[in-house]
Amino acid sequence: MQPLTIALGNYGLTKPMKRAAVDFGRLNLNFVEVEQIVPMMRRMCRKLEFDICEMAFTTYVCARAAGLPFTAIPLFVTRNFHHSAIFYNDKSGIRTPKDLEGRKVGVNRGYTVTTGLWARGVLQTQYGVDLDKITWVPTDDEHVLGFEYPPNVDTSQRGRPMKELLLSGEVDAALGEVGVEAPEIKPLIPDARNAAFDWFRETGIYPINHGVVVKDSLLKEHPWIPEELMRVFEASKAEYMKNMKGNEIASWDKAATVNAAVVGDPYPFGIEKNRKALEAITQFAFAQHMIPRRYSVEELFTPPD
Repeated sequence: MQPLTIALGNYGLTKPMKRAAVDFGRLNLNFVEVEQIVPMMRRMCRKLEFDICEMAFTTYVCARAAGLPFTAIPLFVTRNFHHSAIFYNDKSGIRTPKDLEGRKVGVNRGYTVTTGLWARGVLQTQYGVDLDKITWVPTDDEHVLGFEYPPNVDTSQRGRPMKELLLSGEVDAALGEVGVEAPEIKPLIPDARNAAFDWFRETGIYPINHGVVVKDSLLKEHPWIPEELMRVFEASKAEYMKNMKGNEIASWDKAATVNAAVVGDPYPFGIEKNRKALEAITQFAFAQHMIPRRYSVEELFTPPD
């Protein structure tokens, strides 16, 4: 078949396939050079530049609602817990998650960024926070053009550093990478790692960050592509796990190795092993006014007619 352009981040999980250490079978994969994966996701959403692309899963759900012509394969290349991604300015008077209600809370990058979705979902379902009583302040626009913001999103600060907004008190708290090391900026959830692990033990949800999408035109022409991609990713994963000890471990993989102590498999693939996380994503996206309805898990992985 013709070469398929594929954009993937540089993780321990993906490196074996990138160096052709696994058999591609019927696939002819042309890996594009990737320094940062986030711009690649945006290019895929806006110009369909690649045949196969890593995609933030919340972005994918929003792209699905917008009718963009690509479909996910149940392969998940990055994942993490997000209890540790919520910060507040001590001068704001915030002390508990419920204190966020009535406040302005920054969101690093777009409102639909996946870390933001998971962090808000935790605040709502575990701590009883009314998300509609918070004004969300993103620092960038969304990957999916034409996304319609809910009324409690303030886009007036796009382009400003989150560090500046948080230290100045223009936002009282923030989600995501805030880039601040200052005594007044503190994590909202104490002992966030163990709080996240307790949440996993209670709910069975192992949060997904990034998945993989394929152009619908290719899936129509070659319906065997998902099966072959699953096989290639499983082989790459097996090679990585075999050689993990003693190798240099990147930041995403450090998180995965820590998580593996609790969840077992740090990179579970397939629908059934990820059903709880996928159901949570669609529920959270709907509750946070990102999509018009909850999608079933199966339809997320089925090309539209």
